[in-house]
Amino acid sequence: MAISKISGNMIDGSLTSSLVTGSLPAVDGSALTGASAGIDTETTSDPLITTNPSATGHLWVNKNSGEMFVCTDKTAGANVWYNIGRGSGDVAPYSFQGTGFEGLEMFREAADNAGLPIVTELLDVRHLDKFLEQKVDVIQIGTRSMQNFELLREVGRLKVPVILKRGMSATISEWLMAAEYIASGGNHNIIFCERGIRTFETYYRNVLDVTAIPVLKKETHLPVIIDPSHAGGKAWMVAALSRAGIAAGADGLLVEMHPTPSEAWCDADQAITPTELQKLMKELSAIANILGRDISK
Repeated sequence: MAISKISGNMIDGSLTSSLVTGSLPAVDGSALTGASAGIDTETTSDPLITTNPSATGHLWVNKNSGEMFVCTDKTAGANVWYNIGRGSGDVAPYSFQGTGFEGLEMFREAADNAGLPIVTELLDVRHLDKFLEQKVDVIQIGTRSMQNFELLREVGRLKVPVILKRGMSATISEWLMAAEYIASGGNHNIIFCERGIRTFETYYRNVLDVTAIPVLKKETHLPVIIDPSHAGGKAWMVAALSRAGIAAGADGLLVEMHPTPSEAWCDADQAITPTELQKLMKELSAIANILGRDISK
């Protein structure tokens, strides 16, 4: 297991959905702050793997030196970002809510030491200045904020790439319109994230809508990633859902990983171990190669 850095091109693209009046002009995306990383949406992109615990409480500390570090398993090869929840915004107000701005500062320090760009979720427009101060590389809009239109307008005024998670009960049209709120402000650096939708089924947490991947590929020129961890809600489902996503053409995955999932402060059931991630990367690499894509770049 090694400290890893990603490489690639800039995020680039514009929303050209048939659901909007007219099409937005294509613009060059801005490079990720502090790193030459991203997704090239003008060509068939190679999948990007984002590994993350759910909360800043899961930054790992060397018990001997007291130093923080970020681990990503690079043995099988992967484009890696590091993603962490500054504040989890859990449904229950009494459950772990993250470590706030202190956690964001810890996150920035650990990621810088590892040479990794960071992705973190923005819950409140009032926190935006702190995000900019810490030079967050990619801002994530969570499922419960997908239709927080004021929040979408504000991130639309930035040049920072945005991961827009699908609302748990949102239609494709509603999801596209949420992206339009961001794009209308001039920020076309948008990454769609399918994280599962709510249905009548109760056996698993959500239903991963794999069908959304080719639909969004048809309607837009923007990257589409999936979150198999929140979709299934169980670690044993992550591999199968990840394989399905890459096979359907997803540009990347957002996978929860923890060295010891049983000690995770939240979402412990859905976190996989570094060893499991390594095995999964080999499987995904084989699927990607069949499709003429390369995860190992």
